[in-house]
Amino acid sequence: MKIKVGILFGGKSREREIAFAGGRTVYDNLNKSIFEPIPIFIDSFNNFILLNWECVYKGSIRDFYPNSKTNDSQIPLYAESLSENFTPEELAEGIGQIISVDTLKASIDIAFLALHGPYGEDGRLQGLLEYFDIPYTGSGIYSSAIGISKQLQKELQSKLGILQPHYITIKREAWLNNEVDLDVLAEKLIYDIDFPCVVKASTQGSSVGISIVQGDDNTKLQQAIDKAFFISRLTKSEWESFLPNKREEWLLQLIDIRESLGLPVRINETVIYRPEALINKIVEVFNHQETIIIEACDTEAEIIIESFIDGKEFSSIVIEDLDGTPICLPPTEIRKGKELFDYRSKYLPGLSRKITPIELEFSLIEKIRTATIAVYKAFKFNVYARIDGFITKDGTVFLNDPNTTSGMMPASFFFHQAAEIGLNPSEFLTYIVYKSLQNRIIDFKYNGVATVVLQRLQKAIDAEKKRQDKKIRVGIVLGGYSSERHISVESGRNIYEKLVSSDKYLPTPIFLTGDDRFYSFYKIPINVLLKDNADDILEKVKYYEQHPIVQKIIEECSTITEYFAFSNQLFKPYEYELDELKQNFDFIFIALHGRPGEDGSLQAKLDSIGIPYNGSSSNVSSITIDKYRTNEILRVNNFLVADHLVVKKEEWLSNKDLLINILESRICYPLIAKPIDDGCSSAVKKIKNRAELEAFAQLIFRKNLILEGKDAALLGLKLKEEFPLKNEFLVESLITANGAAHFLEITGGMLCHKTDKGVVYEIFEASETLSTGDVLSLEEKFLAGQGLNITPARYSKNPLERQRISDEVKETLLKVIQTINVEGYCRVDAFVRVYENGKIETIIIEINSLPGMTPATCIFHQCAVNNYKPFQFIDKIIDFGLKK
Repeated sequence: MKIKVGILFGGKSREREIAFAGGRTVYDNLNKSIFEPIPIFIDSFNNFILLNWECVYKGSIRDFYPNSKTNDSQIPLYAESLSENFTPEELAEGIGQIISVDTLKASIDIAFLALHGPYGEDGRLQGLLEYFDIPYTGSGIYSSAIGISKQLQKELQSKLGILQPHYITIKREAWLNNEVDLDVLAEKLIYDIDFPCVVKASTQGSSVGISIVQGDDNTKLQQAIDKAFFISRLTKSEWESFLPNKREEWLLQLIDIRESLGLPVRINETVIYRPEALINKIVEVFNHQETIIIEACDTEAEIIIESFIDGKEFSSIVIEDLDGTPICLPPTEIRKGKELFDYRSKYLPGLSRKITPIELEFSLIEKIRTATIAVYKAFKFNVYARIDGFITKDGTVFLNDPNTTSGMMPASFFFHQAAEIGLNPSEFLTYIVYKSLQNRIIDFKYNGVATVVLQRLQKAIDAEKKRQDKKIRVGIVLGGYSSERHISVESGRNIYEKLVSSDKYLPTPIFLTGDDRFYSFYKIPINVLLKDNADDILEKVKYYEQHPIVQKIIEECSTITEYFAFSNQLFKPYEYELDELKQNFDFIFIALHGRPGEDGSLQAKLDSIGIPYNGSSSNVSSITIDKYRTNEILRVNNFLVADHLVVKKEEWLSNKDLLINILESRICYPLIAKPIDDGCSSAVKKIKNRAELEAFAQLIFRKNLILEGKDAALLGLKLKEEFPLKNEFLVESLITANGAAHFLEITGGMLCHKTDKGVVYEIFEASETLSTGDVLSLEEKFLAGQGLNITPARYSKNPLERQRISDEVKETLLKVIQTINVEGYCRVDAFVRVYENGKIETIIIEINSLPGMTPATCIFHQCAVNNYKPFQFIDKIIDFGLKK
């Protein structure tokens, strides 16, 4: 019988989306031969919900909870905004079952805690589980209570003589009662802390509520303190100056729990739950006040202001070996430039770099490890912890923010550093469960509960080791050299993790690098696969070496890896010749996006050696990569597509004005400009005028990778946003409602099945995609908790009418797929117009023959409607490829 692991995730804190995404990672990566993962979602009211598995694969909590029956707002809301009108049972209807702690105890063998922040890693939940004799992972009650409070940590570190940044604290009551004089505070900071300084909330993680104040600017200092207390000040003149769209933008930002206040909020002791009620209250109060203070109900009792340490920033995972000795894994350097390591930089691949081990001489890394282990012991942490800090140029180590729970996204520090000793995520999670059971045996006073589970786990691990040679060998090709390479790595890692935790497949990651003229395949070890992004992987492929400190740590961890690593996963990257792919693998899974994955060239190479692969053939892929060619074929076959023109570099450079005149005579502003052969929202921009068009062309036709500042600013490019170099780009007419009663953007997936009667196409219910900007951003597509995809799409409030429209849209998508002859699986993006008379128009945007397969991508939401878990969907894709 498998070990039943209840994954507790979600929660009520501001970090709930990362906790939700981390729980999904654990759910996917637990070894399915050993464990039965059971998703236990904790809601905004601390209820345990035995979650329907399909909800695990939603991109955001708000995609499923509260359910659509209770949430009638145009702005997606969290459940606490609806608590006045609905019970928890009503909010959770259809997504799972609210269960008691008694039921939880009967349903699971151990709880895996993937929660962050208050009510998750502060000891309260740990105490509840211990009271009911439910084993759990990670630290116990005492150390969790320490780990949640930055203020308590600092007091203890000071008493223990552990260096940390100088700091002061401010109480919320004193701040709100105007007992803090900003001039006096600024002067105190100059003498005691100095500028720049860091202002942070006391109990938050994931960089929530944190700011860096560069100088003694009292206005910015006040704003930073307000942010840490989750307070917003608004003047009547500011409010009256907002245009309607600016008010909406301000509101959306204000109710974002990661970046601002969230809901509910308090104004003059009145608690406000809904966005529309907040607007009404603001208007009412401004009738007799000039300034409004808006306070989050979820706030902080005190905040910390500490000195900014000028040095290398690092993060260390400390684990215990089987005897309970703490070992600091190779510390990771966080390299990010001058900007704050914020939510976006932490979790969107390619925006920051994680260098493991930190680039320092051996003795200095040992100094970091010694300091982190000292904190681990002093705070009596159990199983594992994450401890952050800085090391200055003179070798001084400062530690701050010890955490009893690490983020568990696929490429987080937690898995990133474990890979350096040779454990893949599935193996590392097995070890965490094993070690946690050892610790709970002691905590539970040897009452036998955890002992029995541990004995069962040992037998299951021994049996799993014997199955490795009987699995199907799959090579997963990821990376590449296009602007989509980082997302390709995310997709490939996700495929790897789904397969390696299964009882059927033995996956190997293969990194592709080069250019359109020539590219190479490299078998890469697990520590290279889990580097932060494609560029870091490429660097390790070219210049692979094992740091002496890593060799030492591998030796320290040998008793762990000898038992929990099922195969050797630490080796120098090895370049495969094309023929060797056939010799070493039964199947190749192409996880590339853009060229060369979706253009047919790689497929042609694989065809030449007779090895099966996923997706469409070489000929079909060469069509779908080209948005212009695809839409021309669809137009000829009477499908609706946008009007479009190709802008070529040589024509632009030779006679720009003539080309612009021709373009403007055909297509009106605003229009869409985008690369012909890239996806993932790479360089897709809404162009509103000639100046923006010229800026777009200047950037895409530039001579080198450097982005011209004024052009990038004009197009609103974000920090480190990539913009590819191309010799041509596509201009399309902006697709609008055109008088339709209902207008929405959708994306629909498809899966092929091979039967005795031929190929059968299974068209999924499409997802409705919601964008906060002009076009769907990279973050909204791939960053956990950022984008909102509603599946099935909301074509109508009437269920029968909704299904009628859906069926017609799916029929159109099927005909599109058959016209192009797409095989295996794909994703079709489109707009849908629904008119008052019932007429439906589906306007095709593009076809992705190798759609993104990142953990939060909406194609997994769609296959879940058809009762496929992500692994089952991937299994079907491989099965079709093997039979094709």
